[in-house]
Amino acid sequence: MIDPTAARRAADALPDIPRDDHGPVFRAPWEAQAFAMALALNARGVFTWSEWAATLGAEIRRAQAAGDPDTGTTYYRHWLAALERLIAEKGLANGATLARYRDAWSRAAERTPHGTPIMLAPEDFKN
Repeated sequence: MIDPTAARRAADALPDIPRDDHGPVFRAPWEAQAFAMALALNARGVFTWSEWAATLGAEIRRAQAAGDPDTGTTYYRHWLAALERLIAEKGLANGATLARYRDAWSRAAERTPHGTPIMLAPEDFKN
């Protein structure tokens, strides 16, 4: 569960975040989970909001340079890319580990019926 006070502080620190009058808004559960992970890592001192904003901005600029239309629908893809980048830069996980989990989640999502929770299984981690 996302702490509403922390979510509001993050939304205030990052003015471009999709939001309504109550705070951040999400189009899919994974977006809220990525948001919550960034909040948790910030709360643990892994990065500052200024550092986060710079990394997220760099990811957005990179995506725009590659042709992202910047309609707002890909915002949390950039958020996730920034999160993965900082996790790797801070030594919390390396690129290979991040790729392994990304692939495992993709395999699990492919076999999961729409509307049901995605559950990782040991076979999702096999190459």
